[in-house]
Amino acid sequence: MAIVIAINLGIFRESSMVNGEYRSILVWLATSSKQLFTIGHSLFTLPVKNYQRHHVFAVNCIFTPHMKHHCTRLSYESTGYFSSIVADYLAQTSTLRPFYAHMPNLEGIQDAIKARQQFATPRNVLVSSLQQQYNTISTDRAVTANIEALGDEKSFTVVTAHQPNIFTGPLYFIYKILHAIQLAEYLSEQLPAYRFVPVYYMGSEDADLDELGQVTVDGNALHWATKQTGAVGRMTVDKELIKLLDSIEGQTGVLPFGKELSDLFRQAYTPGRTIQEATLDLVNALFGRFGLVVLIPDQHAVKAAFSSIVQKELLEGFSHQIVSGTISELGKNYKVQAGGREINLFYLINDRRERIEKEGDDYLVNSLNLRFTKEQILEELKTYPERFSPNVILRGAFQETVLPNIAFIGGGGELAYWLELKNVFEAIGVPYPVLLLRNSFLVMTADQEKRMQQLDLNHQTLFHKANLLLEQLVKKRTSRELALNNETEQLKVLYEQIKQQAGAVDGTLKAHVESLFVKSSKRLAELEKKMLRAEKRKYEAEERQIQSLKKQLFPNDSLQERVDNLSGWYARYGKDWIDMVANNSLSLESGFTILVID
Repeated sequence: MAIVIAINLGIFRESSMVNGEYRSILVWLATSSKQLFTIGHSLFTLPVKNYQRHHVFAVNCIFTPHMKHHCTRLSYESTGYFSSIVADYLAQTSTLRPFYAHMPNLEGIQDAIKARQQFATPRNVLVSSLQQQYNTISTDRAVTANIEALGDEKSFTVVTAHQPNIFTGPLYFIYKILHAIQLAEYLSEQLPAYRFVPVYYMGSEDADLDELGQVTVDGNALHWATKQTGAVGRMTVDKELIKLLDSIEGQTGVLPFGKELSDLFRQAYTPGRTIQEATLDLVNALFGRFGLVVLIPDQHAVKAAFSSIVQKELLEGFSHQIVSGTISELGKNYKVQAGGREINLFYLINDRRERIEKEGDDYLVNSLNLRFTKEQILEELKTYPERFSPNVILRGAFQETVLPNIAFIGGGGELAYWLELKNVFEAIGVPYPVLLLRNSFLVMTADQEKRMQQLDLNHQTLFHKANLLLEQLVKKRTSRELALNNETEQLKVLYEQIKQQAGAVDGTLKAHVESLFVKSSKRLAELEKKMLRAEKRKYEAEERQIQSLKKQLFPNDSLQERVDNLSGWYARYGKDWIDMVANNSLSLESGFTILVID
């Protein structure tokens, strides 16, 4: 066996240079005993012993002419930032196996394709809706070709979904999309009989403005102070949003690519335009060159393709019953994410998105003072399918009904609630996709890495809390003995002797001696903590440095990707930054990537 260092988004080919750049290094097995290949003018031979497919090494990432960098990959579990359900899904533990349909590997993808081929995806509706959706913006040929390809029965999608956060929101929005792009290209190489199209499914009907209307640029939190309500995707660009754009421009305009960033934002967010239209324009400008297709599902024809399932939900409330049963089983080992309601639908009209409830034989939208009989609501569905909006329990079913999808890429929370939904999909006969945890990144500069090393930290320990890092540093650097382990052990021996001696006089005194030992041990532990605190005070400079570094890389004591926005990075490095992340995005493998810009 031999390791092939795979190039060009994970696949080795003879011509592996793209736009003058070599893509990321990934590890794959070759079937021959020795594999030879060239990079530039160099010949490599890599013998292999006992490595397994999908084993990802913590190696330096490939050099690019425009942006030098290196990377390390960690397991998600080792970071301490991911739930047990995520760790168990990645480990493919038996407790979770009943809750998903396909394994997250190439074989699972092939199984998903077979299942999808048995389902009548409304391809003509999808293609025509996408073409109409894109007819107002300038589109890359790669996008139009992919849209046309979706009409072919041998074309499938790789989907990630997210709400239309203003200015793309947190970084993981970017990482999800690049993961879909990478996986689609990888699958097209591995399974050449098919075509795979990356799709960003826009959750434009979400009404959570508190989440979607804020953005943090280089630590500066900005909030959209609009008075609009309802589905955020239907809101329009107003003066308050333009004020945020001005603020971002004032903050990033002096940077090398600040004007380019500002032009992208101003082209997308023009006054009066809806947020979903602006997001479509911006995402297309950033990722259209990769062939990414964006679907805004808030359309009459697209919703009509889902109306039979909406009708089933209205008449039977089927999803709540099913999910309740699944939650009961899943909840035995894990914290459940979404419980749903008796009717998992909202009524969406103009600037309102309100819950539909059932009272007897009637259907109510209380906040709008609307009441429908059974016949009336079915007629409303037939005439205005766009007025019925699925919540988190049925959103995935809507997505998988209208797209020829075989893989869904989501974050840890998304993965958790999708694991509740397999039986919902079975009840309506819609194929359930392969579930993949999205790629995660921590991006840092060479200067930050240098400071990390000066503080005796490494990429793994960097994820620990600041107070623990300081403790570790103090214990490593101090010349004093701060632990009282020997003394504690001596105390234990002493009290054991006392217990035996006292017990010989009166057996009831043994319990009293044990109580004294517990109290003494606690006092000794408290003394040890006081000694450590006293020693820590001598390392105030190091403490400030650790806190500063943690604040930069883990804002709000959270992962960088959950807080920081693209703007600061793009304004400094332009499209090369996106290419760097794309080049180091994994496909079916899993790993938390730390990228260091040299």
